[in-house]
Amino acid sequence: MITFEAVSKTYHVGGEEVRALDGADLHIAQGEFVAVIGPSGSGKSTLMNIMGCLDTADSGKYLLDGQWIEQYSEDELARIRNRKIGFIFQNFNLLSKLTAEENVELPLIYQRLSIAERRRRVAETLALVELTPRKKHKPTELSGGQQQRVAVARALATRPSLLLADEPTGNLDSQTGREIITLFHKLHADGNTIVLITHDQAVAEQANRLIRIADGKVYE
Repeated sequence: MITFEAVSKTYHVGGEEVRALDGADLHIAQGEFVAVIGPSGSGKSTLMNIMGCLDTADSGKYLLDGQWIEQYSEDELARIRNRKIGFIFQNFNLLSKLTAEENVELPLIYQRLSIAERRRRVAETLALVELTPRKKHKPTELSGGQQQRVAVARALATRPSLLLADEPTGNLDSQTGREIITLFHKLHADGNTIVLITHDQAVAEQANRLIRIADGKVYE
């Protein structure tokens, strides 16, 4: 599903050159559950942003589903971000004025699905993450773990072929974090491809394969 060939990315910060990725090579097959682990500043988020088509590499090749990423048009990349990839972030990224079900429904509105289909998918994904009783609650009325479950449901509602999770347990206590990882195991068993970005060795070891990143270098 994903192939990086000598992917590099450099940022210029405060007059200094920061090489976030330095000739990264990796391959992730469809249906895998992979963890990418590294310390803060190692290049994990840059790797995820390029993988999720939120950023582009300075050099190297990124092959997604058999096609080089530069061969996609901007409209095609927008569709990929909205349909093919589900994003789960450390800080949940929920809209505070919307209820749980409205947050989950939002990307489906962008997909221009019918109201009936949107409601069906929202109900289905909230049930999957065991949050149906809290569907009318806003983020401020939910615990951190419940907010992350809403974020997972929102990512799943578009039926993506790839889930990218950036430090999904980072803002959670250890017990709630374990519950979220258990949910990821369930999603993987259902056939989802999952890439989990983390600095936590214990979290990373829950995946089926471990990729390490340090100073922009990727290795297994």
